[in-house]
Amino acid sequence: MKKILSVVIGVLFAIGSLAQKSPSVYVDKNGTMRWSGTNQEASFFGVNYTMPFAHAYRAAGYLGIDRKKAIDEDVYHFARLGFNAFRIHIWDVEITDARGNLVENDHLDLLDYLISKLRERNIYTVITAQTNFGNGYPERNQATGGFSYNYDKCNVHVSPEAVAAQWNYLAALARHVNPYTGKAYKDEPGIVGFEINNEPCHPGSPAETRAYINSMLDVLQQAGNRKPVFYNVSHNLQQEEAYFSTNIQGTTYQWYPTGLVAGHMRKGNFLLSVDQYPIPFSKIRGFSQKARLVYEFDPADLLYSYMYPAMVRSFRSAGFQWITQFAYDPMELARVNTEYQTHYLNLAYTPGKAISMKIAAEAAFSLPRNKSFGVYPADTVFGNFRVSYKQDLSELNSPDKFYYSNSTQTVPVDALRLKSVAGVGSSPVVGYEGTGAYFIDKLEDGIWRLEVMPDVVRASDPFAKPSLNKDVGRIYRRAWDMTLSLPDLGKSFSITGINLGNPTRGRTGNGIIRSLMPGVYLLQKEGIVPGKTWQGETVWGTIRLNEFVAPRVSDKNLTVYHEPAKIISAGEALKIKAIVAGFQFPDSVLVYPDNVSFWSPQNPYYKMKRTGGYNYQVVIPADNIKEISFKYNIVVFSSDQKQTFPANESGSPLDWDYTGDQFYATQVLDKQKPIVLFSVTDKYSGLESFTLPEWSSVGRMLVENAPTEKNTLRIVFQSDDDHPRFYLRTYIGDEVACLHDRLKLAKYLCLQVKKAPEGLKAGFVTSSGYTYRASCPQPENNIVRIPLSALQQAETALLPVAYPVFTESHFYPVTAELFRAETIESFELSVDGEKGQSCEIELGSVWIE
Repeated sequence: MKKILSVVIGVLFAIGSLAQKSPSVYVDKNGTMRWSGTNQEASFFGVNYTMPFAHAYRAAGYLGIDRKKAIDEDVYHFARLGFNAFRIHIWDVEITDARGNLVENDHLDLLDYLISKLRERNIYTVITAQTNFGNGYPERNQATGGFSYNYDKCNVHVSPEAVAAQWNYLAALARHVNPYTGKAYKDEPGIVGFEINNEPCHPGSPAETRAYINSMLDVLQQAGNRKPVFYNVSHNLQQEEAYFSTNIQGTTYQWYPTGLVAGHMRKGNFLLSVDQYPIPFSKIRGFSQKARLVYEFDPADLLYSYMYPAMVRSFRSAGFQWITQFAYDPMELARVNTEYQTHYLNLAYTPGKAISMKIAAEAAFSLPRNKSFGVYPADTVFGNFRVSYKQDLSELNSPDKFYYSNSTQTVPVDALRLKSVAGVGSSPVVGYEGTGAYFIDKLEDGIWRLEVMPDVVRASDPFAKPSLNKDVGRIYRRAWDMTLSLPDLGKSFSITGINLGNPTRGRTGNGIIRSLMPGVYLLQKEGIVPGKTWQGETVWGTIRLNEFVAPRVSDKNLTVYHEPAKIISAGEALKIKAIVAGFQFPDSVLVYPDNVSFWSPQNPYYKMKRTGGYNYQVVIPADNIKEISFKYNIVVFSSDQKQTFPANESGSPLDWDYTGDQFYATQVLDKQKPIVLFSVTDKYSGLESFTLPEWSSVGRMLVENAPTEKNTLRIVFQSDDDHPRFYLRTYIGDEVACLHDRLKLAKYLCLQVKKAPEGLKAGFVTSSGYTYRASCPQPENNIVRIPLSALQQAETALLPVAYPVFTESHFYPVTAELFRAETIESFELSVDGEKGQSCEIELGSVWIE
């Protein structure tokens, strides 16, 4: 290999100067990234984003999207969210040939363009040079002729021909001159450094791995690179000694604490899963001399807005300086979320999550490294930051900044000194019914810039199977009043629209801006004379004042999103809530029970009232609910149009020719009957299986019993791990959401178990994230009955299994909390297994009585 290396280097670099200006960032002897000019410690936070490559590139083509315009739009939003970091793993198969020669094509041109636009916004880049896998997901791979297609992922770092192709490619990439900046990548001030590859596979010996990495470092050095070079150390843990004995200057890690690709939106309190980020090899020789970077992280399959700052807190405690989420959805594709169905982040389409990312950026810049902030729940408040599962809230509350990802009652610590407000919903300083994010920034005393994004409404589960033909979110532009309570601005101020096509001109004397549309505005306090001229083209920070980017309005003139209550108690009223959004407010929204008929002279209906924004609500009186299930339609009336849901069909159930037969339904539970938490419907039945510490094979079979018996589910685990523990868990929070009073009176947890292994335990995970369990007694007639008083607080299994696999698998509570049945959110079974031995559970219904 050394002989091949010397030949390649000789051919490639016989000509050309190796001189380079000082890099923008360097790594000191203590493994700290510092700015070259000031020697100050550097901190970076941002996202991965992939418009130049793979599915994002192709999907933009399918939809006729101008890719460079899309990049301009998204990079502007990066700036508004306060990011200063961008990472991309290049799909090398799209810019190389079979020998690793760099191919000048549209993908590379778009990457160059993206880097230049990021540089204009002071956003720095780490380039991961190669992925060594295909470009298809979620489609089939596309043939490109790139060298990585010729090798298995775990052979590409071993095969001499593959390694030689990588030498060729890395050298060419480092020397490639970006036509938009006039700089080679190795000299580009906006590029912090290079990561050699994305999640490599090293099946060989540590010596072979060390040799491979050092050869790549040699190639980059010979190409003239003086920037830091990083390497992934959160994979192939048997290679840690090799990694840290090379001359790499930084190490890269990832974190997916909620697993990946659930296929649906997860629910629950996952703060325990991000309580700490332990690195088990932190004592290895050389560890402290390497910088630490998070190349990818995300609480996948979650729409919550409380997670990002908590993850950053744990990263900073572990010493990380570079933190980049994976992956930000291009705005033009976020309507459908086809790029990575398990991830979903975009300012326009997930405003709460995006503001949470803005708050996380501030945490990355301000929280000290290597400092502990305690253990959950104490660490939900750290520095100027707060996160809350129950409120689905991230919050920054400092003397000059007040950011919140959801409506909050928190009062700013010093409203007089505020310079920046950003949020979603309402707070003590902003009253707003719209669903989009807003930014309010002080330009000088009495002069503020207001930016308001349009509304977004969820249309379907963004984490289910994606399609370019299925909306997961829809954009609407509506006028809403906004009330501002900013002491520096006062109650009397002028408002001037400054983005393109915004004619707004007006004044307010009570702090209320009437009929505010999405856009950008200058607000000027009455009696204030500006210290400078503020115009649309005025540059402020890394933006122009009049810049504004928002998606096109949905072409669907009506969206109804409703999740019916699963179960209510008999004799209680039913509260029905729905989101009804469209181009205009409907004339009326009615709920029709399933027993209405065109032929009946009297048909009951219930009129929903708008409670704020797009939210509608009605209460069905208990006396009107007489069956074991209340089934109904929601019908929206606008002008002469009628639309019935959930079928989304034109017309009304009272029309003679309406043929729809779909209904929303809520089960009505007799007070004498038990609360069924789980029942078998198929071989999955919403019951997830997990194994700790890592993996196992799992077999499932639906057992069809005699006609007089309910079906059961047979699950067989087998693991090759030492001391495995098997888990079955299902989220039941929706089932019991309306039954808290019933749960307070409950006495027993009951399970139908036809086969149970010795040591089986059952219990619940509550809204606090804590787990309470008890050993299952011997069944009587296949029924296990556990007194709820027997449930004891125990460790919580951090499920789904996280990536990387070395993170904590359990959380051990330091705060004692008594079990309260009304707080249960997930049902869980667990049992210890033996290596190589099968473990069988046959489960039927689960209920509380």
